[in-house]
Amino acid sequence: MGSEPQGGGPAVVLLPGTNMNAALCLAVAEGLAREHRVVLLDLPGQPGLSSGRRPRAGRTAWYGRWLSEVLALVLREPAVVVGHSLGGAVALACDSPLIAGRVLLSSAGVTRLRVPVPLLAATVPWLLRPSVPRAEELLRLMSAPGHVVPGHLSAWMRLVARHCRTSLAPPPLPSSLLEQRRTVRTLVVAGRFDPFLPPRTLGPAAWRRLGSDFRGIEGAGHLLLDEAPVEVSAVVEEFCAGMGG
Repeated sequence: MGSEPQGGGPAVVLLPGTNMNAALCLAVAEGLAREHRVVLLDLPGQPGLSSGRRPRAGRTAWYGRWLSEVLALVLREPAVVVGHSLGGAVALACDSPLIAGRVLLSSAGVTRLRVPVPLLAATVPWLLRPSVPRAEELLRLMSAPGHVVPGHLSAWMRLVARHCRTSLAPPPLPSSLLEQRRTVRTLVVAGRFDPFLPPRTLGPAAWRRLGSDFRGIEGAGHLLLDEAPVEVSAVVEEFCAGMGG
């Protein structure tokens, strides 16, 4: 989406999270495309238009190699990679020289995810007997209090549970790998009400393990691309501007 970057501004590559895909990230992509060329990539092994193949062993290294190969095909110059949840872990797994910066949204791979009991209790019926109300309840628990889950997202998650085999979030990435990623500027972002990666946990871990700054977004939970597309776009824009582009 969008035109070629003007005035040296970087392109943006957007990686969705677990069970999501590019078609569900259009609100953020359209906002960023006003100033940047935006490339949206469906992750292999996740429901979308990419390959159905899911790596069974060495997943981190496999995804890192995949992203390096794809970036070499779609980019002409270094870009900012924005990864949500699983997409953030994939961004960290990749050592491509075409990555000029990373914005990690509620990112896996930095620290271990929490799974509160109510979320676990909502996940089991969603998987065993998928329905729109069960998917809506699960998404509500992932979101900030009072957030209205959009109907298309609940319908999508019913389809995921019915037709796909969901994957678990990756464990924290090795400290040796994260140490190597310190050479590229990184910003870690989380919603104030993220149940999996609350700011009080993710923020210190981002600084300790990545040397990264942290930004919290008020009024949002784990589903940042859906709950706060305007705020996420603004954070990415500010990050890109700070790179001198």
